[in-house]
Amino acid sequence: MVTKDLGTIGYEEAWALQQQLVEQRKARQIPDILLLLEHPHVFTLGRNARREHLLARPPEVEVHQTNRGGDITYHGPGQLVGYPIFDLGAIRKDVVWYVRWIEEALIRALAEFGIEAGRNRGYTGVWVKGEKVAAIGVHISRWVTSHGFALNVAPELRYFECIVPCGIRQAGVTSMERLLGRRPEMPAVKQAVARQFAALFTTRD
Repeated sequence: MVTKDLGTIGYEEAWALQQQLVEQRKARQIPDILLLLEHPHVFTLGRNARREHLLARPPEVEVHQTNRGGDITYHGPGQLVGYPIFDLGAIRKDVVWYVRWIEEALIRALAEFGIEAGRNRGYTGVWVKGEKVAAIGVHISRWVTSHGFALNVAPELRYFECIVPCGIRQAGVTSMERLLGRRPEMPAVKQAVARQFAALFTTRD
């Protein structure tokens, strides 16, 4: 697995890159790649999104429809977004396992910072005391993955008040910054996430 740090990149540009890499991975022209990045302010709507879950739209926030699973979510500065372009045919052809293993990688990465995170029965993502710290939404085509996860490192959480995050009204959203009482260094978080993904996802080719 190769990790590529894209820094800050627009949502449309990142989506075009994902599509290109997915086709290259299907053709076995490239190895599995984990893209790590931050987006400018954007709300994205998954295949199951309900428009009424977009409660307000600040002028600086873009809105994009996507082909990932799930409802509506927010991406922005201070949030680590990861797009794994993985061939599950060379790992394990199991969508539920794949989502659970993304959760596991993030749970282990958070543990490196002293944060005890876990799962919330009935919901995807990574949670700490009933609040979501990481959202997950994926797309799979011929067993090659795209889209992925969004880990709240130190974003402005007020933007989540403009939506019903992931369509879940009864749960809050938190961040590593809020949980730790300090702002973690993004490079260190990227390293921890990349390390855990490399440990958990191994291809056979």
